Amino acid sequence: MPIYILTFACPDTRGVIHAITGALLKLEANILEQEQYSDPDSQLFFARTRFECEDTSLEKAHDVLEGPLAAFSGQMSLRREADRRRALLMVSQYDHCLVDLLYRWNNGELPIDIVGVVSNHEVCRPIAERYGIPFEFLPVTADTRREQEERLLQIVIEREVDVVVLARYMQILSDWICTELSGRVINIHHSFLPGFKGAKPYHQAHERGVKLIGATAHFVTVDLDEGPIIEQQVHRVSHREQPEQLAEIGRDIERLTLARAVRLFAEDRIFVNDHGTVVFG
Repeated sequence: MPIYILTFACPDTRGVIHAITGALLKLEANILEQEQYSDPDSQLFFARTRFECEDTSLEKAHDVLEGPLAAFSGQMSLRREADRRRALLMVSQYDHCLVDLLYRWNNGELPIDIVGVVSNHEVCRPIAERYGIPFEFLPVTADTRREQEERLLQIVIEREVDVVVLARYMQILSDWICTELSGRVINIHHSFLPGFKGAKPYHQAHERGVKLIGATAHFVTVDLDEGPIIEQQVHRVSHREQPEQLAEIGRDIERLTLARAVRLFAEDRIFVNDHGTVVFG
């Protein structure tokens, strides 16, 4: 029986769930998962419904749901669960996140379709080719940045990409393409308390006696590393770990955090809520 995922966000008011369940009853659907949240700060309501429905086309289900939900002036998304989100991976020279995502995808652990790898270096080409994934080399300089980002956007359009994953892509995207792909680019970076910027962050952390290291996955915005946070993980360390050991632990955390964020996106569990997110687990 086909399974569908419905997401809906609107100004918080009464009757939204009644409208959803009433429409699903009309479709003779069976609800498998239902999650909802009313945010007291933004005054917005968020809902995710996963349901199965026999002998119903996507178009019919959309029309039956759209009618009663139109009154709430919200944003609705509906798709078949089998129609997986299409992902484009971007990487520079550090390959640990790329390899992890490809491994999980190849083993069926990550419910996405990876449609390409883009890099500003040739280092990771053999990895992409090993998995049969198209690789595009887009070297970036001050003079070529605009041209290469226009090519990136062309790839996104041509391959019908739903999400761009910066799997340790070490170039800052220009404001115009961040705006163009708003809510569709996920980044991963190390995160410490306090935050250490620049070269050799793990050496800086070691020198300052950091006790927690971690990683943050977030949506990319024009404000560098300040986009809505999707997922974070931390690991307790001590003075005993040397910078190289901290970096090794950090790579593990980055892999896990990014994979978790991509899965949440792939399963339509993330809602952008002003500068933050609502994430259904």
